[in-house]
Amino acid sequence: MGAKDTGRNRGTLAHRAGYALRHPGRVPAHARRALRDTWLRLLHRDHIAYYRAVMASDAARGAEAAVGHNPSREQWARIGRMQFDYLLRHGLRPDHRMLEIGCGNLRAGRLFIDHLEPGHYYGIDISPHILLAAQDTLVRDGLQAKLPYLSLANDLTFAFLPDGHFDVVHAHSVFSHSPRHVIEECFAHVGRVLAPGGFFDFTFDRTEGEEHQVLHEDFYYRTETLVELAAGYGLTARFMDDWEELPHRQSKMRLTAMSDRARTVGP
Repeated sequence: MGAKDTGRNRGTLAHRAGYALRHPGRVPAHARRALRDTWLRLLHRDHIAYYRAVMASDAARGAEAAVGHNPSREQWARIGRMQFDYLLRHGLRPDHRMLEIGCGNLRAGRLFIDHLEPGHYYGIDISPHILLAAQDTLVRDGLQAKLPYLSLANDLTFAFLPDGHFDVVHAHSVFSHSPRHVIEECFAHVGRVLAPGGFFDFTFDRTEGEEHQVLHEDFYYRTETLVELAAGYGLTARFMDDWEELPHRQSKMRLTAMSDRARTVGP
């Protein structure tokens, strides 16, 4: 499954101590993050509310700070292009309807919106701060005529969205920040909004060792855990080996409905 380092448990004291010794310059930033985590966890017991507060804290430092750990503009654009090119190779057509979970400030969404027909892109996010940044991206790229939908979400039940509407559902770097119950909520409801033949692509931080989390912000899962969880909600999972060839540290999986006899929209 590629050359990613999937054996380490980044949550152990031994790993953190070793990391600090190898990267002493990063210790102050990590300490500030740990203090923030402790404070926000006291304020917000619900994970969605907690992570919304994390994003608000990040966004206060700059629009891109809430997506991808404050990358450069060049890296921001590169990762967005990587997502877009991948789905384009897998059959994304202008007439498809797309739901992007965790659309952020449209790192990839701006490319999806430009490619899709007007009104065919629906982006949701838990952060009002980042959705305002997404509006700025639309203006900067001149995409107003594409009439994308951008909505604030408080969960992943998709209760306000219609049945069988989306050919493609996409979530990049969402489950890497999600505990199991949030992922399970998504799996329990995403099949309802998928159109016949549609698929749901998502990335996740993969481990081949013990599943763990770091500061309640980064979560690492075994592939088989997510496959079994999806199967419990009538979804067939496929590990996307070709994504492993790309320069991205997360892995990708695709879900389709077990009951769907139609050919999926992508190869």
